[in-house]
Amino acid sequence: MDKVPLILLPGTLCDERLWEMVNLSDLADVKVCNVSKADTIEGIAKSVLEEAPDKFALAGLSLGGIISLEIMRIAPERVIKLALLDTNPNPPQPEQITGWERFIEMANNGQFLDITRNYLLPVLIHPDRRNDEALVSKIIDMAEIVGKEGYINQLKAVMTRSDQRPILAAIECPTMILAGKEDRVCPVHMSEFLKENIPAASLEIISHSGHLSTLEQPEKVSAAMRKWLSGN
Repeated sequence: MDKVPLILLPGTLCDERLWEMVNLSDLADVKVCNVSKADTIEGIAKSVLEEAPDKFALAGLSLGGIISLEIMRIAPERVIKLALLDTNPNPPQPEQITGWERFIEMANNGQFLDITRNYLLPVLIHPDRRNDEALVSKIIDMAEIVGKEGYINQLKAVMTRSDQRPILAAIECPTMILAGKEDRVCPVHMSEFLKENIPAASLEIISHSGHLSTLEQPEKVSAAMRKWLSGN
């Protein structure tokens, strides 16, 4: 069986390691794209499309899901399957913008890594995993690799993103929605909304997982994504 070309898009402050434990290599030719190359969602989406084959399956987590929805807006004919993991289709809220502006100020004042350690980690992962040194270390390492400038690009992109809810009904390709049951960043009701508004969508809820489901429950996410890729 020919392998499916698969583009994977990480979330904010994440790199290819977000996906490294998701076992898809026997089913797909996998490419993980950089999601910090521009400071708008459209700009990042266009950079992904420049790297992608003519037709491909697409999966994104969080920021990666937002970028995936933008790709569905500007080039839906190129996407054969879509997976949205822990994704929020809503426009940014005023309190979110205020928080992101504060993080940009902190990053520019030499406190970039403090943001991940002290502000993001407590809400990103399931409470039971907060003392998991290997997991915490990986998250911090990814943030260091993305770096301050990449992070600021990502924050500017999400601060200016548009409401993506109006495009959902036009998505025609087979779509899987996946959510960590204990996700505090993108609560399950957001994934339920996606399921209800995308015509060909299914929903997978991953138990005992926060926002970074691919790192927290890789075996469960792998099983769900293999089913999605195989069409079973």
